[in-house]
Order: sequence, then C-alpha cells, then structure tokens
Amino acid sequence: MVIRDWSSDVCSSDLTVYLLSLLRLIQPNLLLPATTALGTIRPDGRERGLQAGANVVMPNPSPLGVRKKYALYDGKLCTGEEAAQCIGCLSRRVTSVGCRIVTARGDIIR
Repeated sequence: MVIRDWSSDVCSSDLTVYLLSLLRLIQPNLLLPATTALGTIRPDGRERGLQAGANVVMPNPSPLGVRKKYALYDGKLCTGEEAAQCIGCLSRRVTSVGCRIVTARGDIIR
C-alpha cells in the first residue's frame, strides 16, 4: 500500500490536476480554471492544469500599487509584474501546451 502525504505542495498539485481531469470527463462543458494558486505551488502548475482539462486562466490586471491589498496567500504568481508583462508571460505559457488565449466572453459552447 502506498501512502502519500497530501499536505506537500507536489502532492497537492498532483491531486488538483487529477481532480481537474475527472471533472473534465464528467462535465465536458464546465469552465475549469488553471489557477494562479496551482502555478504558485508548482512552477508548471497552470500548464499541467490546462493539459488535464482546465480551460480558463486568469491574468492579474490590477495595478502594481494595489496588488498587495488583494493577496490571498504568500508567494502568489505575477505580483511583481506590470499587467502587460503578466499577460505576455501567461500567453507564452498557454501556447507552450498547445492552447491559445481568447479574450472574448467565456460562455460555454454547447
């Protein structure tokens, strides 16, 4: 029997990616985010989330001067970059796993 310490960041990201893949199979029309939290606990977390079935990423367009007011956890991605830099970096990361960024409304196609 294999017992995993799910409290570690790597195991937590693995579990999240696994659950994203299950949700995608069960509910193909869901909007599933590859969150900045997933990218914060693992450098390739958002990319792995997209590969597992996530179909939403969220840039941080807030001005640098106010971002610390909205920090939900320490070490959050993209807190030191201007919005344009963050979107450029995010676009390269999304493209690296064969996806593309769309800026239209996020309605589900049925």
